[in-house]
Amino acid sequence: MTFDPASLQFNDAGLIPAIAQDAQTHEVLMLAWMNAESIARTLETGKVTYWSRSRQAFWVKGETSGNVQELVEMRLDCDSDCLLVMVNQSGPACHTGRRSCFYTGIQDGQEVELMKPMD
Repeated sequence: MTFDPASLQFNDAGLIPAIAQDAQTHEVLMLAWMNAESIARTLETGKVTYWSRSRQAFWVKGETSGNVQELVEMRLDCDSDCLLVMVNQSGPACHTGRRSCFYTGIQDGQEVELMKPMD
């Protein structure tokens, strides 16, 4: 069956959440947004391309930082309203310099920093 990005369930803004996960370690790296065109570009180039809601522009992960995400596999969930993008991550995935955007835990009702920025 041929995949058509238009078959996905996008929100009212034409976007779908995409969870980036390290293909080897399965660590959840980040969550960003994609539209049909960024999905098509990602599948065509192998470079994960998101839609920046703040800039209203395509965002190729690592284009300016060098911390690229190379697509290994793309999956959709059972409702076709969320994507899992399995990647080979070069360097930190988070703009704070951390490996993952999910570096804050909640323990005993307190926020706890779970990882420091990468050197």
